[in-house]
Amino acid sequence: MRRKALIFTFTLMVSLALAAIVTLAATDVAIAQGGSIYQATLAEPNQKTQEVSTEEVRRILADGSAFVLDTQKRSEYVAGHIAGARNLDAPPSASVAAVERLVSGDKSKALVLYCNGPFCQASRRLSEQLVAAGFTNVRRYQLGIPIWRALGGPTEIELEGILRIFKVDQTAVFFDARTAEEFAKGSLSGAHNVPADKLASDGLAKAPLPTDDFNTLIVLFGRDSGQARTLADALNKSPFHNVAYFPGTFDTLRTAIIK
Repeated sequence: MRRKALIFTFTLMVSLALAAIVTLAATDVAIAQGGSIYQATLAEPNQKTQEVSTEEVRRILADGSAFVLDTQKRSEYVAGHIAGARNLDAPPSASVAAVERLVSGDKSKALVLYCNGPFCQASRRLSEQLVAAGFTNVRRYQLGIPIWRALGGPTEIELEGILRIFKVDQTAVFFDARTAEEFAKGSLSGAHNVPADKLASDGLAKAPLPTDDFNTLIVLFGRDSGQARTLADALNKSPFHNVAYFPGTFDTLRTAIIK
């Protein structure tokens, strides 16, 4: 049974990786003259809502100029989403009402929707419903989370997602970003210590990274979200693209794990 689970997980990870890498090549992608892949959009004709590029999403998350909404199912969102994105946690029939509550009825608020890649219809469908309902500033990151990951974008995992992976997926690798002293006092079973405060001294090169399979899911946690994010930012500059960090505290994670 475990062997079948491992084979399934490996196959899934490979499929996701290949999808992220080849999607841009298999899709008509527009890049402004002299621009980079980070400025790419699908630039599809007759779009009812405007697209934003990876570069624009990064800026929007940094300056808070729009709500970034993950339109995937809740189960997909908790397993990994763009860091800082929100999930409506509502059935499709109630999504428009959920967005209206989020913006306190102000339909002029800037919104950016995304889902699971260029061919995913969820963000496109909801964006058109929002426009029909009177929202006036709706855009889409239609490249979606597979391309976000492939381009090194930070991805968060929720507590619910981490618990499911920790208990079921025996192929995932967990890294604890706390100091060596904190790690020595106890961590999650099977976790490796990669202290965020040692990254400047080539700490990542010494980490037990799964170099035999760059598709391996890597889950990061630390004393707090800042510590985990520091390690995530370092790993996002490596060949590993299936990386997600927990934005909560180690104490919260440990309490949930040992229940």
